[in-house]
Amino acid sequence: MKRVFFPIVLILAVASFLRLWDLHEIPPGLYHDEALNANQAREAWREGDFKIFYPENNGREGLFINIQALSLAAFGSTPFAARLPSALFGILTVLGVFFLTKELFPRNYEVALFASFFLATSFWHINFSRIGFRAIMAPFFLVWAFYFLWKLIGTFQSPLKSPPYTIFYAAIGGLLFGLGFHSYIAYRVAPLLLIVPFFAGWKIYKDSKFQIPNSKFQTICLPCLLALFIFFAFIVAYPLGLYFLEHSADFVGRSSQVSIFSSETPMKDLGKNIITSLGMFFWRGDYNWRHNFSGSPQLWWPVGALFLLGFFINLRGFLMPHSQLLISNQNSKIRNLKFGIGNFITPQAFLFLWFIVFLLPVILSNEGLPHALRALPLAIPVMISAAVGLEWIIEKVSQWLDRQKEKYPEASLQILRIKKELILLLFVLFITIGLYGFGQYFLRWAPDPDVSVAFNDSYADLGRFLATLPDTTKKYVIVNTYGHVLVDNIPMPAQTVLFFTDSMNIQKRNKKNITYIPSLEHLSELPQTFPSPTVIAMLENSPVLRNKLKTLYPELQSTITPGGLVLTNY
Repeated sequence: MKRVFFPIVLILAVASFLRLWDLHEIPPGLYHDEALNANQAREAWREGDFKIFYPENNGREGLFINIQALSLAAFGSTPFAARLPSALFGILTVLGVFFLTKELFPRNYEVALFASFFLATSFWHINFSRIGFRAIMAPFFLVWAFYFLWKLIGTFQSPLKSPPYTIFYAAIGGLLFGLGFHSYIAYRVAPLLLIVPFFAGWKIYKDSKFQIPNSKFQTICLPCLLALFIFFAFIVAYPLGLYFLEHSADFVGRSSQVSIFSSETPMKDLGKNIITSLGMFFWRGDYNWRHNFSGSPQLWWPVGALFLLGFFINLRGFLMPHSQLLISNQNSKIRNLKFGIGNFITPQAFLFLWFIVFLLPVILSNEGLPHALRALPLAIPVMISAAVGLEWIIEKVSQWLDRQKEKYPEASLQILRIKKELILLLFVLFITIGLYGFGQYFLRWAPDPDVSVAFNDSYADLGRFLATLPDTTKKYVIVNTYGHVLVDNIPMPAQTVLFFTDSMNIQKRNKKNITYIPSLEHLSELPQTFPSPTVIAMLENSPVLRNKLKTLYPELQSTITPGGLVLTNY
């Protein structure tokens, strides 16, 4: 570990910089889904009412919102505080990828370093680490839960100095795995991924009949510890499961809305979705500006090429009849496990299965494909596979150079020079990948006007302006948008203004003297005359609506403010 300490610290520094730098300004504005999370987090802190599940806006697991509440309480009601938990989860996921990969490939720390670096500099992961969406927690819980699970299994390949640690690995791994169900809807397929490590553990235990005497524990058996893992996962996930038993509509609501099975041609859609979703890595990515640099592949082409190579290496490892189980701790030795149906319990099989399992929530949906957010848990096997591909190239090149050295001993100095030049080229590749990630996010994506629109930047400016007005000023906000979910009878886009004006509940609205007109059909709710001073604002700048209001209320006049064009009577 000493030889990788500096590289992993450097990678974490890069990951932290890319996720924290200028977080108070980038992304601009505050998208209304983020704003609703933050609004409910703020209310949960004030009222002490932390929920397991927040059913508004198609429903969201409550863990992320409850963590946001702590951040808002500590750092104030700002977009920075609402997004900081995402950044921290993102940074810790980069670290988790290193440790997980190290467990999968214990004798090759380079693969772990490559994988964590690819994730640290990935636009895909950087972007969602800077947005207040709960989906960023799913990769975090997956990498750390499976790190402890593989760590637990790996310890049983050699005698343990401290057997009680196995109980810790089982408990903390199960706890993290259970917490994942509180993260994001796509996580619900995660139990399918337990097949490989559980079968690996059963195979080790069956082959070795390994039991460890201990002063406190007469014997420690691996199946018992795997059961303990499941127990802790069940205990942690139980409150959410109980909620869904009592509110079944919340469990299936969002899934049923976007499912291909609600389509008239589900099989045709499935085939199309598979092609579209696989293509997102290489030629056409998510078109949503909140999720991606619209239309760009989720992977920059060098990383995409390495992933493709690593994917086929993983596929080969999955299909080969015999191979090695590469899990261990520092003192254990790699063991050959050969059995009938093939290479089912290798790291390659695990990564391949991870990719297939978490591709399911993407391809079984019919909304907004390709969908980078729903596919976020795939970032982990993708980056590890890219690292496997790079390590394969390095190994093959190194072997070729060694053969050339043996074949042409008189050219040893030239071959040594070539090796050094190739190492330098590798460092140039890493620097280029890092600079590309920085440039793609901060220099190309962030300044784009479409990003400002995607994150409701104008709504945020309006909210900030209204927040500067005294409570004695009467404020009306006309939500002149359509087709949005209602929360407390107010369309979702208004959540951005609600956040900046701190007017989520009716008591706050009355105190701040602010009224929301939920649609143009509700204009009759405006009074016949306005007290002075009054400000009337529109979420969307509509000349037609503005002229209509000025015709109905001749005393109103247009005023340009930091929050845009509003109507006033003073």
